[in-house]
Amino acid sequence: MSGNEDVTHLEEELPPQELPLDAWHRAKGARMVAFAGYHMPIQYEGIMAEHAWTRDHAGLFDVSHMGQLTFSGEGADDALELLLPSDIKGLKPFRQRYSMLLDEDGGILDDLMVSRLGDGAFDGAAIYMVVNGATKYDDIGWMIEHLPDEVVMNHMDEQALLALQGPQAGEAMATLVPGTAGLLFMQCGLFEWRGVPLWISRSGYTGEDGFEISLPASDAALLADALCALPQVKPIGLGARDSLRLEAGLPLYGHDLTPAVSAIGADLGFAIQKRRREEGGFIGHARVMKELAEGPGSKRVGLRIDGRLPAREGAQIYAGDVLVGEVTSGGFAPTVGAPVAMGWVSLPHAALDTALQIEVRGKRIGATVVPMPFVPHRYRRKA
Repeated sequence: MSGNEDVTHLEEELPPQELPLDAWHRAKGARMVAFAGYHMPIQYEGIMAEHAWTRDHAGLFDVSHMGQLTFSGEGADDALELLLPSDIKGLKPFRQRYSMLLDEDGGILDDLMVSRLGDGAFDGAAIYMVVNGATKYDDIGWMIEHLPDEVVMNHMDEQALLALQGPQAGEAMATLVPGTAGLLFMQCGLFEWRGVPLWISRSGYTGEDGFEISLPASDAALLADALCALPQVKPIGLGARDSLRLEAGLPLYGHDLTPAVSAIGADLGFAIQKRRREEGGFIGHARVMKELAEGPGSKRVGLRIDGRLPAREGAQIYAGDVLVGEVTSGGFAPTVGAPVAMGWVSLPHAALDTALQIEVRGKRIGATVVPMPFVPHRYRRKA
């Protein structure tokens, strides 16, 4: 897909599509729901049980609805540094970074993962990117509009994407692909299993150690069967994925992140390295620099809820009689044993330990601004 190709279809206009593993999920007893334009497995044996299994063992998630893109051609790094606020030129082979697409006003169009490929991966492309499923067609359209003709973007819609997450994920993955044992958090590489090429990164969306595995869709069921035959691994649905990422304090695009909010307010400034802040040259730079200097008007915060009643998305947040924000993600956190939430509040009320109230079912319940993550991350890093 080159820079001058027109995208005429948007995902919201399409009926729900089937994942490559649709039949596999149904055979495993999954309850399927429409999400991000696909029929997705929300649970198999129950969200609470699947959440606990992933925290203690290893869970296999199907995230093939995500958009997988590659970029190649002269000037690809320069072109992507216009689109992304992160340091792409300094990204070494077989390394990846968290980044974002920002609009002209500095609002967040999507958050994403970007990797530097090495020799032999994806037909010699330079960069691999994973974007959110619900926004991938809009992202593709936005990037086509801003990429020069010399840079070629390929939407790899024949690739599946699986995520293996949990404290036993490393042991399980190494059983099938021994070379993955040496990977650390945010490292990636090209591997092979039974003749199947696998692009594997040590990363994920649960706060646990784990991997994301890109492979041809035609081979996805074979790998999923092999992983789930291991004693450490069970298939896990979308419901537990959401409760796990909430406990990990990880934002969900379309809920905690939208075009109305900024990278600095979202506490994602770590994704904008020093050189990019100083040099600029990316879409949305003016707002980033303004908020770094003056502070954002509001901020994404973690909230610990008093009692047992969870506060859901859309619940209003008050300081006394003053409306100061809104919950964007919330629910009962099984590992914490209490309800937690993520929300946006005005900056004067975003400090840690600030006491607030949330309106739930017509009454106010107490809440306190607390650090995130709610459950410590357990990524495999260097000592």
